[in-house]
Amino acid sequence: MSKVEHNVTDNQAGDRIDKVLANLNAEWSRTQVQEWIKAGHVLVNGNKVKTNYKVVNEDHLDIIIPDPEPLDVVAEDMDLDIYYEDSDVLVVNKPRGMVVHPAVGHGTGTLVNGLLAHCKDLSGINGVMRPGIVHRIDKDTSGLLMVAKNDLAHEKLVEQLVNKTVTRKYKAIVHGVVNHDHGTIDAPIGRDTKDRQSMTVVDGGKHAVTHFNVIDRFKDFTLIECQLETGRTHQIRVHMKYIGFPLAGDPKYGPRKTLEFGGQVLHAGVLGFNHPRTDEYLEFTAPLPADFKQLIAMLKK
Repeated sequence: MSKVEHNVTDNQAGDRIDKVLANLNAEWSRTQVQEWIKAGHVLVNGNKVKTNYKVVNEDHLDIIIPDPEPLDVVAEDMDLDIYYEDSDVLVVNKPRGMVVHPAVGHGTGTLVNGLLAHCKDLSGINGVMRPGIVHRIDKDTSGLLMVAKNDLAHEKLVEQLVNKTVTRKYKAIVHGVVNHDHGTIDAPIGRDTKDRQSMTVVDGGKHAVTHFNVIDRFKDFTLIECQLETGRTHQIRVHMKYIGFPLAGDPKYGPRKTLEFGGQVLHAGVLGFNHPRTDEYLEFTAPLPADFKQLIAMLKK
């Protein structure tokens, strides 16, 4: 077990405890947090509370994170594209089409399956299905991910994500010609009440900020680079749709008539963070995949 402590701040006072905890850590889902509360793993000033408890300024929270269950995910030998590795952290370039962690319908062939075969010492904080996973990118998004090899590294890397000090830059092709050379989208994201499998911009959603720059313009499309300030589910895809420039190839958030690409045209090309043990800043760049380059060449014609 590991323990996290937190003192409630002015701007959190009055919020439900499950909401406060879910916002503390990008990888803690509200459902998971509610299970911890019901199991007595969350104490407020030393006392157990219910999931609907509304926190008070300066409440002291003790969050006891249970040890993960014995891992029941099969290790699979894969030719992983490792960009960096030491005893604390690993950076891998995930190909488009690969799921990050096992789930219903994707029990094998995931990045986690490959990581388990590559290294035995992954952080267990995120439980049996997501060992070492600090953040994730969608199945059809390619690019760089950082992976924690122990719990200390995991906590330090997640802390950087929460504090918005991780550099994450993505290249994308969007529908339409974006006239502005650069811009910022500041719009809260939450579950779509009409479709629980989708996210949308919604009042009361989680704070989400995306910065973008135009790299090149084509007849009906634009190549952009997005930099994440926050890391919400499907953030770039939702934000670009929100301002009227949905990602090309996106089956969930794009128009019906779009480019045939097998998924959204999105690549996590730059990842930078402070090493969890040495505090040295590390930054990595993964070039565009061949199919992404081919698509750009076709659009230029």
